[in-house]
Amino acid sequence: MNTQTSGPIRGPILALDASAAACSVAIRADGDSIAWRDVPMARGHAETLMPLVMEVMAEAGFAFDALAKIAVGVGPGSFTGIRIALAAARGIGLAAGRPVVGIDSFSAMAAAIAPSTLAGRSLLVIVDSKRAELFGQYFDADHHALGEPLMLPPSAMLQHRPAGPLLIAGDAAAQFPPAVDIFRAQGAGRPDARDIARLAEQGDVLLAARPLYLRAADVTLPPSRNKTAP
Repeated sequence: MNTQTSGPIRGPILALDASAAACSVAIRADGDSIAWRDVPMARGHAETLMPLVMEVMAEAGFAFDALAKIAVGVGPGSFTGIRIALAAARGIGLAAGRPVVGIDSFSAMAAAIAPSTLAGRSLLVIVDSKRAELFGQYFDADHHALGEPLMLPPSAMLQHRPAGPLLIAGDAAAQFPPAVDIFRAQGAGRPDARDIARLAEQGDVLLAARPLYLRAADVTLPPSRNKTAP
């Protein structure tokens, strides 16, 4: 997973995410989140996301061409939700003539953990893959990623942990029972558009605006129609 560094972004940023069981949209300007919507949902992201975008734009009082950049969550997460958010972000960027950047789910959830909570601990951010293996990435106490994302069962994931106390966040954190030196983070169960906007503003963990898939999509091919006549 190659990140890009572009330096801090000046001007309003629209951020959106639909990679988890929610639609999240935020606008950040001058270092503050000035409008935000977050609606938990298992389905219906396609029908919900753009109305939320219009709500936050209206609340912030910005036209789309006043934006400096659009930031979008690129996963890993729901294949469908990631595509929905990317399509919306690209459409807005194309219409407004503004660049679109990606922020991965691991970095977004890590950013939600306060430095005081993470002090003296490393962090494991876990995303449910809907399989036995989980998606995970380790971070140090300064929110810097430690290596590339992993796709492993819980026990194997812990074999890669750094020394010392460990904090676990993400929607699959419950699969790791607490221990003497393993703690479960409060909140940070899924990406939040406010954190995506903040990371995009800082400009140091930017990705291309395309899906971050750590495994191939589940696809069932239709039966062949080419049958040999008896």
